[in-house]
Amino acid sequence: MNDIDRPSPEALLRHAAQEGRGRLKVFLGAAPGVGKTWEMLDDGRQRKEAGVDVVIGVVETHGRRETEVLVHGYEIIPRRQVDHQGHSLGEMDIDAILERHPRLVLVDELAHTNAPGSRHPKRYQDVEELLDAGIDVYSTLNIQHVESLNDIVASFTRVRVRETVPDSILERAEIEVVDIPPDELIERLKEGKVYIPEEASRALGHFFSKSNLTALRELALRRAAQAVDAQMLDHVRAHALAGSFAVGERLVVAVSEQAHATGLVRAGKRLADALRAPWTAVHIETRRDEHFSDADRRQLADTLALASRLGASTASIPAADVVEGLRHFARDAHATQIVIGKSHRSRWFELRHGSVVDRLVRITGQVAVHVLPSEGPAQETPPQGSRLPGRKGRGSDYGWTLAMVVLMTAIGRLLLEIIDLGNISLLYLVPVMFAAATFGLRAGLFAGIASSLAYNFFFLPPTGTLSVNNPENIVSILVLLGVAIVTSQFAAGVRAQADLAGSSARQNAALASFSRQLTASTSQEELMHAICAEVGRLLDVRTVLLLPSAGGLVLSAAVPPEDRLEDIERAAAQWAMDNEQPAGRGSTTLTASDWLFHPLRTSRGVLGVLGMAREDAGEPLRSDQVPLLMSLLDQASIAFDRMALEEETLKARQIGERDRLRSALLSSVSHDLRTPITTILSAAQEMKLHPSPALADTVETEARRLNRFVANLLDMVRVEAGALPMTPEATDLFDAVAGAVHDTRTSLAGHEVVVDISPTIPLVRLDPVLLHHCLINLLDNAGRYADPGTPITVRGRRTPDAILLSVVDQGPGIPAGQETRVFETFTRLEGSDRVRHGTGLGLAIVKGFAEAMGLSVEAGNEGDPPGACFTIHIPPTLIIPHPDNRKLS
Repeated sequence: MNDIDRPSPEALLRHAAQEGRGRLKVFLGAAPGVGKTWEMLDDGRQRKEAGVDVVIGVVETHGRRETEVLVHGYEIIPRRQVDHQGHSLGEMDIDAILERHPRLVLVDELAHTNAPGSRHPKRYQDVEELLDAGIDVYSTLNIQHVESLNDIVASFTRVRVRETVPDSILERAEIEVVDIPPDELIERLKEGKVYIPEEASRALGHFFSKSNLTALRELALRRAAQAVDAQMLDHVRAHALAGSFAVGERLVVAVSEQAHATGLVRAGKRLADALRAPWTAVHIETRRDEHFSDADRRQLADTLALASRLGASTASIPAADVVEGLRHFARDAHATQIVIGKSHRSRWFELRHGSVVDRLVRITGQVAVHVLPSEGPAQETPPQGSRLPGRKGRGSDYGWTLAMVVLMTAIGRLLLEIIDLGNISLLYLVPVMFAAATFGLRAGLFAGIASSLAYNFFFLPPTGTLSVNNPENIVSILVLLGVAIVTSQFAAGVRAQADLAGSSARQNAALASFSRQLTASTSQEELMHAICAEVGRLLDVRTVLLLPSAGGLVLSAAVPPEDRLEDIERAAAQWAMDNEQPAGRGSTTLTASDWLFHPLRTSRGVLGVLGMAREDAGEPLRSDQVPLLMSLLDQASIAFDRMALEEETLKARQIGERDRLRSALLSSVSHDLRTPITTILSAAQEMKLHPSPALADTVETEARRLNRFVANLLDMVRVEAGALPMTPEATDLFDAVAGAVHDTRTSLAGHEVVVDISPTIPLVRLDPVLLHHCLINLLDNAGRYADPGTPITVRGRRTPDAILLSVVDQGPGIPAGQETRVFETFTRLEGSDRVRHGTGLGLAIVKGFAEAMGLSVEAGNEGDPPGACFTIHIPPTLIIPHPDNRKLS
């Protein structure tokens, strides 16, 4: 079975990755108001009536009566309320849906941005988690929210949509286009079925013009067709189905090293634009490629580069034969049309070598073949296989062949008395087959002629002459020549396949190694150095990488190290950056430079420029290295783009975290500052009228509370800044606990504090001030969360490898899975009884101070009923040895 008949491994892997996942169906529309939500609800109702467990995760009716009617009868999962800037926002409760685990959930507005504090920033990420849990999802989306179309939509609507969905979501989803004509949508808008009248009037004058709606409608239909076509091809490749499945046109342009191939590429571009079809420029590598001159290789590279600039995918496929290679590639790509050039070759040449065009037309079946005439004089270049490397052979080849013939002659003379004369001729098959298989056709023919002459001269009567008395012996001579010809042809074919396979394997291995090096890079500096080092190693060149900055291109990496580049090199690099084309030596621009610069192009533009030069100041690249360089540049660009996107994602995450902390701080400050200040002001006003010790105590208590809050804020700033001055000294844990209990007596009012620390526990070398802060915050936390009237225990235990200092309360405890999260800044656990007043800074300060002293702290539950237990681990290195120390159980 041919490789083309086997299922695609990549397609099978993609199908396998979907096993166990839920199915996503997207109702895609051109604009708001086309009826996506209505269609989703109606489809869901049909599934519900068929016995499927369907719930509503979130549906936005926007006050439309016909939509609200469809909602009735569904089970609706209540939304989770999120506080944001003083407002309560309702978001989809993903945890409730996962716990309910229906067969199908309806989730409106896939591109929605969740409120800060939600598990995921985007709703499509919530949907991904539901799909991973095996839950089917129906969702809705407008075409302007598709990431790759964002710029296109903004170009004619003059509206930039900020909420987008990655294209990969659509590629994995089943798509149903919800479509109505623009005039009908405009009527719905005028009738107030989309927006309220005031908003509808503004929309009609801007976004909802007929031209905009028509363009959006075309984008929606075309994007849906592309997604369906990609899914169809994936299914076809996964199941190795035959046929072109020509629902949409797919074009392949066959290019060669000849100059007229650029005309084929331009013609292919025009045809692809007319058909609105994806297209690929492909070169079939045969053994002819080994004989290409530098000019031929440069011409081929220029042709493929031109195709890439015009929007084509490019490929270079090794094959023993142009026609078979092209047929297999077209079949694998499920192409519907092939564009190929017709060379001006003589009739005699075609009779000897055949016509590529005629053979292609005969064997391509249902694929249309466009044959374009080429310009220029007749080409008499023989096809692959006729000009083999070393065709005339080296002198040593003929020497070894003649030696084999002499050896067989000697063996034959020794065996002449033992075996028949007819069997002697079989000995000469050995040098013939050896020469033909090892040295090629001419050496094989030489072996056949030499063996025939030797056999005739030494064995056929009359011996010692070259005459043949018996006509039957002529057959032996002809057989030797025939074996030489057939064996050499088979050997040449096998060697050609082996050479092509070896060349392809070497290039694939180089690309795989390059990819591994790039993947292993964890920072942009490592990535840049890896790109320069690997490109330099694979192509045997010096390399530099320049990145854009406000002041121009900056030399960011070089192998071997380079201090600076000359002005001509910088000019070439800048030209390559600005024009997105190669510049420098070996190109057509600024050839006086010793360096050749190639841009690193991505979908987001040029991210940098890679320069190459040789130590001997020669041409930076051999022509046969150009295809490998193109592949390396593509991989480097993808890696660079990935790294840049990761950095942008990290910055966005940091901004989101900063916004979350700012919101938490404002919320905390608004509550924890306002409350004591209000109490102090009220008490002060009351004291003016009725001075009393009780009011003075109230003022003092609230002032201390306010002071502790401000101190916590300052301490957290010091922790995050890493500016904690420490003065370690011998510290008695019992005294440290006693001091902390005294300073938190107000917070611990109503609780008995049990100090269970043996006096035999040794001293520890810690900063007493930081330890005091840790204990105060742990005791304050216990006082706030412990049930009224219950005791709080401070326990010290010695273990073989540490001292454990624990603060245990008898409260609701810590929810499962939240043991680590309680130490995060501004964290107050929600969804449990542990929600109390406070900033959420105390435990974060405990963790920061403890780690600064070389300690560790952990949280858990202890007791029956379980309460919260916070334990500080003091390692042996901080324990002061004492001769009377005894281990405590």
